[in-house]
Amino acid sequence: MPLLQVRDFPKELYDDIAKMARAENRSVPQQTIVLLKAALSGAKKKNARRKAALLDLESFNIKNTNQFPPPEKITREERDK
Repeated sequence: MPLLQVRDFPKELYDDIAKMARAENRSVPQQTIVLLKAALSGAKKKNARRKAALLDLESFNIKNTNQFPPPEKITREERDK
């Protein structure tokens, strides 16, 4: 199994991880792995949602965005209603 060594790790962050590890009956390395997996999983989900939204936008097949009114005009019209 690979070894990960981090130099100059902030003490406050280490203390927070150690506190979480104690609360969940884990070692600091185990807790660090759990936290990293959760962070990476969240990032992957966020990227997947972003990609799905972009694909959804592409399905509208908009060719010329210059024909849309500027956002300020739309906002003003909505406020004036």
